[in-house]
Amino acid sequence: MTPPPERTVPPPRRAGGRDGSRVPRFSPAERWVHRTTALLLGICVFSAGCLYLPALAELVGRRALVVTIHEWTGILTPVPALLGLVSRAFRADLTRINRFGPQDRVWLRAALRRDHRRQERPAGKFNAGQKLYASYIAGAVLVMAGTGLLMWFTGLAPLVWRTSATFVHDWLALAVVAVLIGHIGKAFADPEARRGMRTGRVERAWAAREHPLWRPDEDLGDGRGDGRGGGHGDGPGDGHADAEHQIGGHERRVR
Repeated sequence: MTPPPERTVPPPRRAGGRDGSRVPRFSPAERWVHRTTALLLGICVFSAGCLYLPALAELVGRRALVVTIHEWTGILTPVPALLGLVSRAFRADLTRINRFGPQDRVWLRAALRRDHRRQERPAGKFNAGQKLYASYIAGAVLVMAGTGLLMWFTGLAPLVWRTSATFVHDWLALAVVAVLIGHIGKAFADPEARRGMRTGRVERAWAAREHPLWRPDEDLGDGRGDGRGGGHGDGPGDGHADAEHQIGGHERRVR
């Protein structure tokens, strides 16, 4: 009698991906906030171009409709982030972005020296450049919405205020466009970062290389990286002793 074939027992899966090679980076709520904000901001920028650039204005036409679209997308742009506050993961990442630590100072000094060596740019879940970008865009969106309201509802303020609001609105819009182009360029230069925002997961090797102070495995036990477990290089309880040891070595080399 022929014995039954032996069953092969698959190796245990490691937390963090189907084969352990990928780790969670962004929750579905965070990806929704990013995509919705990007869509609204993109429409707002394009409609602004149609209002200010004669070539686009002639191509699109219907100026009154474009003005309405621009006004409402501008007002709605902050809404996805406000709705995202319901997500614990989103709130945890906001906390990380709002904290500048020793590793961020080291990262910025290396960036100013144009030093691209990985060991000279320590980073937690977010590096210093990403924190500055997020903070700038958040502040710019609020200022643009405020000045836009003064331009939209002319009875809210005297003429001198509206004139000043128009000046700030127009020049800040140009600065926002420049920063957005840089952001998109950085994204296209890093396919794995784009994949992380698209799917929510990144390669473990990429995380270790680009964000060496981030501990994604410690996120897995607390709801896809919601910040309660620490281990991110951006806040308390995140393997701080190990991070301080690495950063101290960086600062000694810089000096």
